[in-house]
Amino acid sequence: RVKMNAEEILVHAVELGENFCLYFDELECDALCKEKILHRVLRNVNSQLLVVRPDLNVAAFEDVTDQEMQSGKGMHFSIHCYKTTTPLEGMPVAFSVQVENKSYYMCCEKECGKMIIRFKEGEVPKEIPGESNIIFFKKTFTSCCSKAFKFEYSMEQGMFLAFEEEGCLRKLILKKVPKDEVDETMKMEV
Repeated sequence: RVKMNAEEILVHAVELGENFCLYFDELECDALCKEKILHRVLRNVNSQLLVVRPDLNVAAFEDVTDQEMQSGKGMHFSIHCYKTTTPLEGMPVAFSVQVENKSYYMCCEKECGKMIIRFKEGEVPKEIPGESNIIFFKKTFTSCCSKAFKFEYSMEQGMFLAFEEEGCLRKLILKKVPKDEVDETMKMEV
């Protein structure tokens, strides 16, 4: 006998049949399946917009004029939301952006022993069979701040999208943040 709780297997009853027998839809595997796409801009705590510049291999938060925002070059993101069998982690999402008629997706790579953010040309997959370097868990920033979010890297617990000052840039980075610490550099509004 195996003891299971509701967090281990998600099942959805489809119909109640004759003799009150329940019929269930297929059980979900651990793969992530794209559910919906949100089209948004990402703002930091300073109300700056995240702008991707693939030609310079950089993504940074910048002050943007209304005219620049309307042109939208590298700042209008598609947030790809996936269904999951582990909802307690947060909503799994992937990010993509259009720049000059090309689509780029956000991923994380290790370089010189440090995790960095990259934007690579291509499309976000509809299904992801297991772990992926493009998935982040979207979580509310704090319980009293439901309109702001933080995005935790799915392959390394405690690593969040954030920004750091580098010269005059507020560059998008992955940052290790201790559990339950409130760090304004990882606060984002979508």
